[in-house]
Amino acid sequence: MSVQSQGQAETAGKSMTSYLAPRVREIQPSGIRRFFDLASGNKDIITLGVGEPDFITPWHVREACVYSLERGFTSYTSNAGTPELREAIAEYLYNSYSVKYDPKDEILVTVGASEAIDLALRALIVPGDEILVPVPCYISYSPITQVGGGVPVEIETFAEDNFKLRAEQLKAKITPKSKVLILNYPSNPTGGIMSYEDWLPIAKIVEENDLIVISDEIYSELTYGEKHVSFASIPGMKDRTILVNGFSKAFAMTGWRMGYACGHPDLIYAMLKIHQYTVMCAPVMGQVAALEALKNGLQEKDHMVESYNQRRRLIVQGLRDIGLTCHEPQGAFYAFPSIASTGLSSDEFATKLLLEAKVAAVPGNVFGAGGEGFLRCSYATSVSQISEALHRMGEFIHKLKQG
Repeated sequence: MSVQSQGQAETAGKSMTSYLAPRVREIQPSGIRRFFDLASGNKDIITLGVGEPDFITPWHVREACVYSLERGFTSYTSNAGTPELREAIAEYLYNSYSVKYDPKDEILVTVGASEAIDLALRALIVPGDEILVPVPCYISYSPITQVGGGVPVEIETFAEDNFKLRAEQLKAKITPKSKVLILNYPSNPTGGIMSYEDWLPIAKIVEENDLIVISDEIYSELTYGEKHVSFASIPGMKDRTILVNGFSKAFAMTGWRMGYACGHPDLIYAMLKIHQYTVMCAPVMGQVAALEALKNGLQEKDHMVESYNQRRRLIVQGLRDIGLTCHEPQGAFYAFPSIASTGLSSDEFATKLLLEAKVAAVPGNVFGAGGEGFLRCSYATSVSQISEALHRMGEFIHKLKQG
C-alpha cells in the first residue's frame, strides 16, 4: 500500500473536529437557523422568523445593476469601495443623522454590515479583552467576539424599560479588561430605540472608561414616532465610534450583501488592511446598486417604512389581544412579546407553536440570557399573513390554558 493510500485509510471515517481551533469548536450553531430548517419545505407554515424585508429590491436599483453589467463593470474596485458610493454614504449620513465623515479615509464599503462588525472586532480585540454586549441582541456579536479571542460580557436590559441600555447597567459590568461596547439600536430583536437624552449618560461612561464603541445602526431608517439618533452624533463620541450600517433592511437589499463602516481614519485603515487580504472589495455591481438606492431610492424606502408601521400596530395589538404582554417596539421590524404567562420556556413555546399551530417565530433565548421568556416575531410579512398567524397563535394559547 502506498503512503498516500495508507494515509487515506487511516483518516477514513475519522472525525476531523480535533483539527479545529477550540474557539471555533465551542461556538454554538445559530438558533434562528434551526427554526428555519424545521419550517423549510412546509407550505402550511407562516413564518414570523425571517429578519428581512418582504419587499423586492426596487426595479430601478436592479436595473442600475443590470446596466452596469451590460457596460462591462465587472472588475475590482478600490479596496475601500468606489469613490462615488463613499461620497454618497457621507452625504446620506450627514443629511440624515448629522454625522460628518470624510469619504476618502473614514468610510469603508463592506460585504454586508456583518463583515464590518467582524472587521471592527478583529481589528480591536487583543485576546482576553472584554466586549460589552447589551442583551437581548443580534446573535452574531458574541460568537464573532469569541473567534477573535475576546470575552463577551452580557448586559441585560428589560422590557419594563423598553429594553434601553441604562448607565447603571453598563457601569456594573465594566472591569479593567473592558475595551469595546457594542450597541444595536434600533434593536434586533426587541425593537427598542435610544433617544439623545438616553445616550448622554452612556457617552459619559464610554469616555470615562476609555471604551471604543461599535454602533450597529442597520435599522436606523426603521423608526416609528421618534427619529433615530446615531451614537456617533453625541458630542465627543465620533472618534470613539465605529458606525456600522448597510442597505439590507431599509432598502430591501439583503441578498446584495452591501454594508459599510465609518470611523476615525486609524480605525478604518486597520479594518481596511484585513478587508484587503480577505475579500479584496465589495462586488462592483452591488456598489452600483447601492449608489442608485441612495441617490434615487429614498422615496421607496419611506413607503416601506409606512407599511412596516401599519403592520407593527397590527401585530402588537394582536399579541396583546390574545393574552401576551408586548412592549411597544419603536424601531426595526420585530415585536418581542413575553410568553412567561404560559409557563413554557421560550424554546418550548416556539417549538410547540411551530409543530402544533404551524407558526414559526424565534425563541428569545437565542438572543442572550435576557431573551428567555420572550419570542421574536418579525412583522416584515404581509398583513394577511400576520392576521392569520395571530389567529393561529390565539387558538394555540387558548388550548394551552385549557390544559
